[in-house]
Amino acid sequence: GIGGAFQYGLQVSIINSPAEYIKSFIRETWLKRYGSSPSEEIITLVWSFVVSIYSIGGLLGSLSAGYLSVRFGRKKAMLFTNIPALLSATLMGLSRLCGSFEMIIAGRLFSGVCGGLALNIHLMYVGECAPRKLRGLIAITASTATAIGKFVGFALGLREVLGVDALWPILMAVNALPALVQLLTLPFFPDSPRYLLIDKKDKEGCI
Repeated sequence: GIGGAFQYGLQVSIINSPAEYIKSFIRETWLKRYGSSPSEEIITLVWSFVVSIYSIGGLLGSLSAGYLSVRFGRKKAMLFTNIPALLSATLMGLSRLCGSFEMIIAGRLFSGVCGGLALNIHLMYVGECAPRKLRGLIAITASTATAIGKFVGFALGLREVLGVDALWPILMAVNALPALVQLLTLPFFPDSPRYLLIDKKDKEGCI
């Protein structure tokens, strides 16, 4: 769940706190680049892209989840979700340093791809690995991880933590931490028995 549904919950909530700081950054960058202050309509348009492109990334990730989970297996597919997560963290974390609000938009797109992949493959993976008696309990870990992700996103966005002007790029890049945790721990997990039996025809591995 740390690298699965948690990522989705985190990215949904984390964008709310630094909204005004990112708008100010867009305004400053536009002024430096073009020599004139952008209108409020342009600021609103760019900010709308920052927020909504996450959903487009989520759609792309969700559409790819089925193919990747069959082609590479549930575990490897879950590991692949960390690539867009780390890419998005890098882009958003370095956006102010590079003076590019476009990097925030691209980062949000990649984080959406991560969320779409992770949410779908997480449910598939835990559902197929869980013992029959615990399947219902383990399946709801996706909802729990999403809720914890939202809570952590709101908590990190507090002014006492990372919700200040100087630290918003770090706040936007914090999704790299759960991605790294999953990269280090998930290789030790087993593959899905259903995947091994039905897709790989590996009956012994499944048993």
